[in-house]
Amino acid sequence: MIELPITGGKGSYQLNPSKIIALGKNYLDHIKEHGKLDVSNFNDDVPKEPVLFAITPNALVGHGDAIVIPSFLKRYGFENPRVDYEAELAFVISRRCRNVPEKDALDFIEGFTCFNDVSQRNIQKSDISGWFRAKSLDTFAPVGPCLVPPGMIGDPQNLDITCRLNGKVVQNSNTRHMIFNIRQMLSFISMNFTLEAGDLISTGTPSGVGALRHGDIVEVEIQNIGILRNNVVEEDMPDAG
Repeated sequence: MIELPITGGKGSYQLNPSKIIALGKNYLDHIKEHGKLDVSNFNDDVPKEPVLFAITPNALVGHGDAIVIPSFLKRYGFENPRVDYEAELAFVISRRCRNVPEKDALDFIEGFTCFNDVSQRNIQKSDISGWFRAKSLDTFAPVGPCLVPPGMIGDPQNLDITCRLNGKVVQNSNTRHMIFNIRQMLSFISMNFTLEAGDLISTGTPSGVGALRHGDIVEVEIQNIGILRNNVVEEDMPDAG
């Protein structure tokens, strides 16, 4: 469970989602950088409908918590091990819903927040089952620093989104560049799965994704929300004795 202060002095929100659903390939410029990602099932085809994948709730951490690169990854001996940041806008579902019409979609949103869809690229490429494990490792889903109610966010389809790595801007875009907008994605997701209050939806990342390393500080900043900041540490190998 992650406690998110509610913008506007209205207390805090206890984020405890039954599921986290994220979108892949939702910014055209990110699709165009597929060559440098070397990820299974990621090419330059523009999707005809939202590309969905699941992240398990154990991956959630809050603002100021560490992103921990797990020690077991060393056992694989990856030639070029890579864990990436991905800055994203996310929103929380306000109440149980299914088959939501696009025109009503915003009525089912509790609020908006920043999200970092941390991804282990080697596993994302090699796992037969797809992206699931690479996206769901412990601490790989930082969220925060607050929850902004819909009435205070402004236009959610016109928010600047930036990622900084050790103070350097590495992603810089705007939510207007999404291929599928928030209304479309919520309606599509609710057609496939019943959504529960507290479920978390992350909306995809723009171009500029890159590797995280021990000692890094990564910041996701979204206009009218704030800055989600996390440090990166490599987990020590367990004692074999």
